[in-house]
Amino acid sequence: MGKINVGRWILGGLVAGIVGDIVESLVEGLWLGPSWNGAMTALGRHSLSTGQIVEFNLVGLVIGFAAVWIYVGIRPRFGPGPKTAFYAGLVTWVLASLVANTFFMVIPYLYPHHLALYATIADFVACVVGTIAGAALYKET
Repeated sequence: MGKINVGRWILGGLVAGIVGDIVESLVEGLWLGPSWNGAMTALGRHSLSTGQIVEFNLVGLVIGFAAVWIYVGIRPRFGPGPKTAFYAGLVTWVLASLVANTFFMVIPYLYPHHLALYATIADFVACVVGTIAGAALYKET
């Protein structure tokens, strides 16, 4: 088993995070944004600030790095390619989104359940597509 190509992991993680952030921005910001703002108002909170949106995007980059790191880790066992990247994106989604968003679906009256469900589905797409894009750039040394 060889060492991780750190430069390619960083490049792939950056791409995975950016692609994931773009998907999230389209779904969570453009499509679901008004609904999220309404849910926040119902809780007596303000809409998300620009600073909070930047923080979400930074978290998205961290998720991208983690996803490609998982890909790099399972690559020797499953082989390189999009199928392995899909598995890595799926694991990332379960750990970064499904578990956390399930709590929002279980807690009554916090957020509308359909918003948490839509966010979880959008996160699935963001994690899988982002991981496949980032993993395509990873090559061993």
